[in-house]
Amino acid sequence: MIELRNQTSEEIVKELSSTVKKLSDIHTDDRSLMSLCPEGLPSLQNVKEIMSLLWKLMFPELFFERTAIVSRIEYRIGITTERLFELLQEEIVIGLSCRPKRKEKVVIDNYPEAHDLSMKIISFLPELKRLLYTDINAILRKDPAAGNEVEIILCYPSVKAMLHHRFAHLIFSMNIPYLPRIISELAHSHTGIDIHPGATIGEYFAIDHGTGVVIGETCIIGNNVTLYQGVTLGAKSFRYDGNGTPLNIPRHPIIEDNVTIYSNATILGRITIGHDTVIGGNVWVTESLPAYSRVIQGGIRNDIFSYGAGI
Repeated sequence: MIELRNQTSEEIVKELSSTVKKLSDIHTDDRSLMSLCPEGLPSLQNVKEIMSLLWKLMFPELFFERTAIVSRIEYRIGITTERLFELLQEEIVIGLSCRPKRKEKVVIDNYPEAHDLSMKIISFLPELKRLLYTDINAILRKDPAAGNEVEIILCYPSVKAMLHHRFAHLIFSMNIPYLPRIISELAHSHTGIDIHPGATIGEYFAIDHGTGVVIGETCIIGNNVTLYQGVTLGAKSFRYDGNGTPLNIPRHPIIEDNVTIYSNATILGRITIGHDTVIGGNVWVTESLPAYSRVIQGGIRNDIFSYGAGI
């Protein structure tokens, strides 16, 4: 409990001024947070608009006006793509400025590189759309509750999660700080699906339900893999350098083709789950499995216990 006491106005001003002074004591040297982002922070509003534009470009039949679909679809896609390019370039410039610099103080013009990277991203959009449709088709094949592609696009959180992930993974591969993680966390907050942008995921990837799925940075997932809610593909332990800093080395599972992992299974460490394996719900796996494995919980015990015995 905070003890309340009567204070004069002078005492209140003095106490508040002391607090403000302490909060204002920020670093201005290389330890400063400002030194990590000299051009400012990425704009969350711009990133949200980027993903909104991308959503329209992936599914113009659904998210452009019907009149535009009939007569002016190419024009509408054109101006949307142009706006996306402008926002990407703006945010990538900020991201590039956050990369570690050389010790000597030099001014670096990041605009030419940001322009080239933005063009590469735009050029990748048709492939992004193709990959996303493989994920939609995987859900359609594996979930009898899925009526059609439109229902999946509108109602299944995994579609939004995978659009964000595949886009963020491309940007992550370009070594642009912050932006990929912001994109991933937008999807995480909307869907409950947490995929690090560094994770590599193949075609025809399906997440059923999705809430609580976690996929770590160095995870590699093959083609035609299905995950259910609550699955964790995580790290078992970390290695540290001489300064006690965790090493960013491969530490998450490799999931080969045609693997199904049921709800709340936990797969930890740099292990390999062989192709065509099925892992049952609530299973804990920390060792590699050969192809065609079947992993389930132990059988149910039908014993009689009293006074907490056997727990």
